[in-house]
Amino acid sequence: MQTIPKTMKAIILKGHGDYDQLSLKHDYPTPKPKANEVLIQVKAAGVNNTDINTRIGWYAKNDDLSKNSSWSGDTLSFPRIQGADVCGYIVKVGENVDSNRIGERVLIEPSLREINGEVLQNSGYFGSECDGGFAQYTVVSARHAHKIESKYSDIELASFPCSYSTAENLLSRANVSEKDTLLITGASGGVGSAAIQLALARGTKVIAITSPKKFDAIKALGASQVISRDDDIIQVLGENSVDVVIDLVGGATWPKLLEVLKPKGRYAISGAIGGAQVTLDLRTLYLKDLNFFGCTELEPYVFSNLIKRIEKEEIRPLIAKVYPLFDIVTAQKEFLEKKHIGKIVLEVS
Repeated sequence: MQTIPKTMKAIILKGHGDYDQLSLKHDYPTPKPKANEVLIQVKAAGVNNTDINTRIGWYAKNDDLSKNSSWSGDTLSFPRIQGADVCGYIVKVGENVDSNRIGERVLIEPSLREINGEVLQNSGYFGSECDGGFAQYTVVSARHAHKIESKYSDIELASFPCSYSTAENLLSRANVSEKDTLLITGASGGVGSAAIQLALARGTKVIAITSPKKFDAIKALGASQVISRDDDIIQVLGENSVDVVIDLVGGATWPKLLEVLKPKGRYAISGAIGGAQVTLDLRTLYLKDLNFFGCTELEPYVFSNLIKRIEKEEIRPLIAKVYPLFDIVTAQKEFLEKKHIGKIVLEVS
């Protein structure tokens, strides 16, 4: 049986603010699994927008960062270990968990319905409402540790949980099928590139919006058409031209996304890096009979479906760069430059 150290290396978020709020600890207490939890030795953890948004207090809707500053809208407690994307191995289980699970390679479902053995009324997020994967060890309720059997490496697998489950949830909620023409904004990011692959696995025609220098890479993923984010999409595509919009950007050009939707079209969103405040003409919404989906909490079946797609290799990992855990600041700075395609992953040794 593996010897589990009493302390571990971990990246600690001390409070809301800049990069100086991130601190590497060499002797942070190793967590212990409660009755319904498992202890996971982390091998790799991906970098995500939610890590940065939580650190800077972006989720708070007012200037008081002491309140409503977490992903769920609750008050965040510090210190906090962030990291929503985790691939690792179960090394210890709580008393209510089958000991045969020890040794399983797992991916952690980031959208949590249970934390510390308590079922949540509203879902929480791994690395926000509880400690996450930017450490050598982490704990999570056994139901959220999904066994994975795959030829992909630990680093490759760590690119999947957050971005791909978000994309799968968006596509599922919007009921995307082979009959649809789909428009994806922010197509070169982790969620956008995942959505392209997952839509193609459904047989869907994909139109992608990204920067011109990333056109070739996005076409190589299988997009039928690629549009510059600086283009006027109404002029390029025409009104009433797509069945579904998957939006990861928001921002000032948002109203045009509704104009290119066909009557009874579906719009699904899970990000607003281009701007959270938009202008909605309600006449467009009701006269076109549009359907809106805000997508954060995963539907119960989404992560299990994602695991199956990974194991069948219907989708593939897109690794932009790998950094060691201690180099998290460099990784986040590169992430925010948005020059990459796919995922930036931290290797945990």
